[in-house]
Parts: sequence; structure tokens; C-alpha cells
Amino acid sequence: MLNRFRWSIFLNQKLVYGLYILLAVVAALKQYLHHSFNNYLIFKYTFWHLIDLKPLYINSPLNPYFDCNHYGPAFALVIAPFAVLPDWAGTVLWNIANVIVLLWGIFSLPLKKNTKIIIGYICAHEALTALFSYQFNVALTGTILLSFSYIIKNENFKSAFFIAFGTMVKLYGIVALAFFFFTKDKLRFILYGLVCLAILFLVPMLFSSPQYILHTYQDWYRSLVEKNDSNTTLDSFQDISLMGLVRRVAHNKEIPNGPMLMGGLLLFLLPYIRINQYKEVGFRLMLLASTLIFTVIFSTGSESPTYIIAFVGIAIWFMLQPKKNWFVVSLLIFAFVVTSLSPTDIIPRDVRYFIRIYSLKALPCAIIWFTIIYQMLTVNFKKQGENDQISPVSE
Repeated sequence: MLNRFRWSIFLNQKLVYGLYILLAVVAALKQYLHHSFNNYLIFKYTFWHLIDLKPLYINSPLNPYFDCNHYGPAFALVIAPFAVLPDWAGTVLWNIANVIVLLWGIFSLPLKKNTKIIIGYICAHEALTALFSYQFNVALTGTILLSFSYIIKNENFKSAFFIAFGTMVKLYGIVALAFFFFTKDKLRFILYGLVCLAILFLVPMLFSSPQYILHTYQDWYRSLVEKNDSNTTLDSFQDISLMGLVRRVAHNKEIPNGPMLMGGLLLFLLPYIRINQYKEVGFRLMLLASTLIFTVIFSTGSESPTYIIAFVGIAIWFMLQPKKNWFVVSLLIFAFVVTSLSPTDIIPRDVRYFIRIYSLKALPCAIIWFTIIYQMLTVNFKKQGENDQISPVSE
């Protein structure tokens, strides 16, 4: 009884929010005080450059930061409330806003409250890694979760908005279209999506000009193409993906993405043949987990802080398993050590370098993803409907 009481103290939603806000504040202030907030400056100046009609995707020595912005013009309006603040306040509030959106997404899922709390704890360290870089991937993960939750509740406008928002800000959000077949009114959903895309396309023009925004979208496309080409070197901090792992183990940067991407996409789409499983919440949640992991392990733009997206998928998959046997637990531990802990000082420097240089952070995620695909193709989720981790969905 006493042990149960001790555990119940931690199964508190407010405690999870408090933990994440604390991590956000500590990470922001630590990096700010060490003058290590270059990513935030990139984000901040997208707003000032937009209103001054300056190029958003040029790495100029005149900029007060190095590297390039790779976010869409709509992102300038997302960062605007923080950009007008002093940097110490902007960095802190930016991180807090990101974790609030992530937790909003997690707690919107059709899972039991305690299950969602445990998912929050499982992902906390990976979120911290992203927060040290002020990464928008934290909030982006939340928007993907929200688009899923709203679509299965048949709240089409809200779901379409979050998909359009994620797409116009960082393209990754488009992966939430994977949930399209779960909506009852597909035509209305498409119309809502088009309206949201149009609004997000037009609103930045109010702070700049139509000509500027049209030209900026062309620049954005070119910057993404150039970034994709530069990511595939064998020693970069990007391309921490399944393709990067293959290239780096083979010591051959010329191995193309195409065949591996097509193979991955075919595997990703294969579970859609099980139409009779679409109504099962367990199947839908497994597709969510698959989507989150797929987005990261098949992207050449993936870097260490991007893995908050995949790790939420891993946590959802783990909590959905009816039996936490040695195989399931071992995979979670493997992912936590190699994927989540590998960038930290807990892991010896030489081992950290070995994991990074061979993109091994992607390996546990890939193994779990293949496991998810196998389970989605073989498990009868109708019989698994009584899974005590899942809460009823009112549509």
C-alpha cells in the first residue's frame, strides 16, 4: 500500500507540466548564460528580416548569427511574440511555449491519464536535448499529436489547421496527412485544409508584401534542396537517419536516398491494406507511433534534437504493448541508452563519437519502427480492444 502511494505521487499531470517547464527554463538560461543560443537568434531574426523585407535564407556575415534559417515564412509570425522581448526572456518563454504545446498534444491522446503521464516521463530527457537547442521540434511534435487527436474526434477544422500550420512552418507537419483516412467527412476536411493553408500563406503578406512572400517561398524551396545535398556528408551532425546509417557504415556518401525512401514508404503504407482495422483506436495509435518515427529515421535533415519527434512515437508504442515482456522492455532500454542518452556526458566521449559518426542514434528507432509495422500487419486490434491503456473516443 505504501509503495502504491509513493508511485501515485508521481502520477500527477501538474507534476509533469512542472517538470517540463523546469527543464525548459533551466535549458534556456544555461544556454543563454553561456552565450550559446545561436538557433534562437536564427529564429528571432526571421521576424525582423520579414518586416524589413530582407532575405530569410542567406547566411550573411552581417547577420548576428551563423548558419541559415530553414523554416517557412509563416514561422516569422510564430516567433514574433518572443522576438520583441529581451533575449533572456525570449529564450525562456520560447522553450516554455514549446513544452506546453508538446504536453497539450500528449494529453490530448485517447489514452488513460496515467498512461499519458508515463509517456511524458519517458520523453522528458529527449525533450531536454531539443530544449538545449531551442528546437521548434518540441512544439512540432505536439502539433502532429493534436492533428491526430482532433481528426479521430471528428473535429476536422482543428485537425486541418494543425496539419497546415506544421506544413507551412517546417514541412514535417505534412506527415499528419497519414491520418486522413480516419476522418468521416473527407471533403470537408480537404476544404478546411485548403482554407488554413491559404490563410497561413497570406497572413505574412500583411507584415511584408505579396511580392516578397512569393519570392521568399522560392528561396525556401532552394534552401531545402541545398540543405538536403549538404546533409549527406559522412561526418555532418545531420543525416542521423536510417539512410545516413547505411551510408556511414558503408563509408559511401554516394548511396542514394531514393531506393531506401521508396522501400520505407512502401512499408509505411502497407498497414493501410487492413481497412477493417481503421476504426480500432489501438491501430490508429500505432499508426501515429509509426508516423512519428518514420518522419525522423527517413529524413536526411534529422539531427540529434529532432529525435523528440521519434521518441514520443517510441513511448506511445511501448505503452500500447499489452505485455511488457523482455523484448519490449529491452527495446525501450536500448532506445533510451543509444538514442536518448548518447549525446550526453553519461556516455564516454569515444562512444558518443562512434554513435554520432555512424548515425547509430537511428538504429533503436528503426528496429522499433519495423516492429510496429509487423504488429500493425499481424495483430487483431479488435480483439485487443480491451487494452487498459486506451480510453474511449467520443466521435
